[in-house]
Amino acid sequence: MGRGDLTTNEWARIAPHLPRSGNRGGRWKNHRKVINGILFRISTGVPWRDLPERFGNWKTVYERHRRWSADGTWDGILQAVQADAGVQGRVDWSMVSVDSTSCRAHQHAAGAPRRAPRIAKRRSTPRQHRPDEGLGRSRGGLTCKIHLAGEGGLRPLALLITPSQWADSPQLIPVLERIRVKRPGGGRPRTRPDHLGGDKAYSSRRNRHHLRRRQIKHTIPEPKNQRANRQRRGSQGGRPAGFDKAIYKRRNEVERTINRLKNFRAVATRYDKRAYVFHSTVTVAAIRLWPQTSPVLHASL
Repeated sequence: MGRGDLTTNEWARIAPHLPRSGNRGGRWKNHRKVINGILFRISTGVPWRDLPERFGNWKTVYERHRRWSADGTWDGILQAVQADAGVQGRVDWSMVSVDSTSCRAHQHAAGAPRRAPRIAKRRSTPRQHRPDEGLGRSRGGLTCKIHLAGEGGLRPLALLITPSQWADSPQLIPVLERIRVKRPGGGRPRTRPDHLGGDKAYSSRRNRHHLRRRQIKHTIPEPKNQRANRQRRGSQGGRPAGFDKAIYKRRNEVERTINRLKNFRAVATRYDKRAYVFHSTVTVAAIRLWPQTSPVLHASL
């Protein structure tokens, strides 16, 4: 086993959720070796052609990652690993925080052709396929943004890729809609945290109304301009938003979750042309974090 490869315990948790056959009915081979190659590339950020020979043919590793990115297999594996953690009681629902981070796009990530990706046996296009490829241009060049919802154990629950110029506030609801953790006894998956934390960027009447309608307690500070506008309207401005400084301190957990994800060099810098491939690159990094022991434990709020 090389540095960064899946341990026996990690492989035992992931292996039951891997697909057994390909699109043409043939059985996949060497799952563990191929996934270790994918993890090596995501950890180091090397070009696919420069993968060490111990992982086999580089094109086999790349094609499997691309195909599982196109058909949503990686998203299904992440949900399955989260469900296993939920059965074991390792998901900290007491505080879920949302935040975003910008990723600089390498020059090799630009220039994707404007055509739809090939998806076998899929009637609808998965949500991770974007016509804009999730790229935006800023002073520093091409960048993209990862919107993330993380639980108290410093592990991602849901993520979304957008161009860098997209604001954080409109992405709160789409990120929360992607949280789906299956329950141990069956039935509908759990989608609501006990408490939600976010910074001032997520403060808006639309977001607060959505959270109240879903009966989700939240701690989001109110910016000065919104506070002044509410006070200027008098009784029509509504009540001030509640804020607890002690609870808000736990918002750093999502920032630490982002730091853990960005330890993977292919996440910190985007090398993938296609948005759906980069989405799965971040998803694979998230899958790697879930079998690991949670570095923090918190009592329920």
